[in-house]
Amino acid sequence: MSNMEAEPAEVECVADPSAGVEVIEPRLVPLGGIRAMKVNRTLPTRDRSMVGAWCFADHYGPEPVSQSGGMQVLPHPHTGLQTVSWLFEGEIEHRDSAGVQAMVLPGQMNLMSAGHGISHSEISTDRIEMLHGVQLWVALPDGVRDAESGFQHYEPSAVGLTDSSGDDAGTMRVFVGELGGSAADIVTATPLLGAELLIRPGATVVLSVDRTFEHGVLLDTDALEVDGVAIGRASMAYVGPGPESLEIANPTGEVARVILLGGEPFYEDIIMWWNFVGRTHEEIVAYREEWQARAERFGMVDGWDREDWIPAPPLPTTRLKPRKRPRPRG
Repeated sequence: MSNMEAEPAEVECVADPSAGVEVIEPRLVPLGGIRAMKVNRTLPTRDRSMVGAWCFADHYGPEPVSQSGGMQVLPHPHTGLQTVSWLFEGEIEHRDSAGVQAMVLPGQMNLMSAGHGISHSEISTDRIEMLHGVQLWVALPDGVRDAESGFQHYEPSAVGLTDSSGDDAGTMRVFVGELGGSAADIVTATPLLGAELLIRPGATVVLSVDRTFEHGVLLDTDALEVDGVAIGRASMAYVGPGPESLEIANPTGEVARVILLGGEPFYEDIIMWWNFVGRTHEEIVAYREEWQARAERFGMVDGWDREDWIPAPPLPTTRLKPRKRPRPRG
């Protein structure tokens, strides 16, 4: 997925000091181009750029493909990060310059490691009527951010959730890391958690979590309460390190769908500009120049002509600087 924002917009992050919960409201941005489908973006913002190593979170749909045209993201580059695609509805074809061609379906995950550099395309197929899911990025630490690219596909099993009385409260699928005894067969460069939770109407679940992690609870449906703090659709509740549990309550009469992200705080200062994650202004300038020159670093995606690509936006007139992360609570 191509990030069409060169810099994150100002978005208010509202904290509840008594609960230690910070609510991040989404903003609407175009996916892959000005006339493309719109997505709700909660990461990054100027006030909260990351949750663990998760540095980017887009939530889209449910979107009728007949109206939006679906996802039509032409070849575009990445460096220094991993992309994670997770679908609720629809079907997307991934192709990259390392020669990988793979579909992602609901309940499945595609994880692409860009490392030194890669280009890829993401196109929804003409077999679907609705498109609905999340696209996430993970910043790679300095020791591996220039490594070779890689690709992992994973389909986690659904496991049951229970409330405090032991009654059925829903299901979860862990696609990265470990939660509640369920572990994903996925390799990551830093300790991470990624899971989809489906919580029954009126149910409350208390999840045992790693107290060294910070967590983000991204809501796909209408309403939710995280440690007693209410959030709405497409919003994210941030909880810093310290708590050993998270209480997530569904106050509605419909099933609540939640994406839970977590990870150890990522203290390396990064520059994330367009589709690149680097450490210095000079690195970002070089990545952009190489992409515009269609250099070997990013390769070519099979099935596309050389003219099929997304050019990089202009660089800002000021020098790019790392965005200092706020120290997490706890």
